[in-house]
Amino acid sequence: MSDHIMNTYGRLPVSFVKGEGCYLYDEQGQRYLDALTGIAVCGLGHSHPAVTLAISEQAATLMHTSNLYGIPKQEELADKLCDLSSMDRVFFSNSGAEANEAAIKIARKYGHTADAFKDKVDLPTIIVANKSFHGRTLSTLSATGNAKVHAGFEPLVPGFIHVDFENMDAIKQAADDNDNVVAIMVEPIQGEGGLATPATSYLQEIRTFCDEKGFLMILDEIQTGICRTGKWFAGQHSDIVPDIMTLAKGLGNGFPIGACLAKGAAAEVLVPGNHGSTFGGNPLACAAALATIKTMSEQNLEQRAADLGVYFQQGFKKSLADLIQQGLVKDIRGKGLMIGIELNKPCTELVQKALNKQLLINVTADNVVRLLPALITSNNQADEIISLVSELIRDL
Repeated sequence: MSDHIMNTYGRLPVSFVKGEGCYLYDEQGQRYLDALTGIAVCGLGHSHPAVTLAISEQAATLMHTSNLYGIPKQEELADKLCDLSSMDRVFFSNSGAEANEAAIKIARKYGHTADAFKDKVDLPTIIVANKSFHGRTLSTLSATGNAKVHAGFEPLVPGFIHVDFENMDAIKQAADDNDNVVAIMVEPIQGEGGLATPATSYLQEIRTFCDEKGFLMILDEIQTGICRTGKWFAGQHSDIVPDIMTLAKGLGNGFPIGACLAKGAAAEVLVPGNHGSTFGGNPLACAAALATIKTMSEQNLEQRAADLGVYFQQGFKKSLADLIQQGLVKDIRGKGLMIGIELNKPCTELVQKALNKQLLINVTADNVVRLLPALITSNNQADEIISLVSELIRDL
């Protein structure tokens, strides 16, 4: 490992040099089954031919011009995303944190300019959830409901109220106690927060409450979006459309791209000069995203993720039935190919033990095994993941 790289990551002792489908290969040529996909990024697996071709052809034609000029592929991608989501407008960025920054800025300006709040709100405030994760820039870090990521970066950006996840009473109380509230920002499933998966009524109740109060509803779909949960967007499980929705991770299948989508009044808040990005939505990034979406649509991977998610959960519940009965496995949850297995004690060592068995997994919230396999995972590969992970849990 180079001494010239900042010490910001606790890396595992392996370096990958090649990827193909659901597998990664290290420098010695050993093959690893990837049940993490770059943290919900490579939904089509590694080196997918359609995405590779789109990137290579676009790179040979035009990579970047900046947003000073029209970008046809950006317009095409915006049309496609709005068609899939029922949103109205898109701002493109390079990452999920940047997409959430755009969402926060829209909410702030909305609080200063919307008729319902104009001249009444001093500090536009957003209600967010404990154990959430929205990014590592200063404002998205401040929105994140995790004291560990705050430590050392105080003072935090003001304008956020943290309440418990899936607690509508707490949301309503926070809104009653603070006249500056203008928006509610939430993840449909808390990825870093232990795969907390609320009832479908939770998002519906937030949508209704926002409509009653004139608040903006912001859905952070950075990890849950792009077919990951068995729908194009996880909010669709609850049959709701937010005012703002953010995307990244799976959108470019490994190529960096983020998006902040908005609807109705929220879509009209930003005007020239309010926000921007040098690289956001450049031709190369949009070509990758368009190829990703086209492939997922043609192969009906939305439904595949839903079906395979059921297959995984049923497989784990059968394989770990005795440990569930004993209370050693507390819960198996998630939607689609966003799967969490909660144990009754910390299990971070499973990440290295899985690596030793040439399987890539993750542990979040100290005691939840997080699996984010590719949407192209076969049933045989799913069986192998179920068998290996179950074996690792038993060895604890």
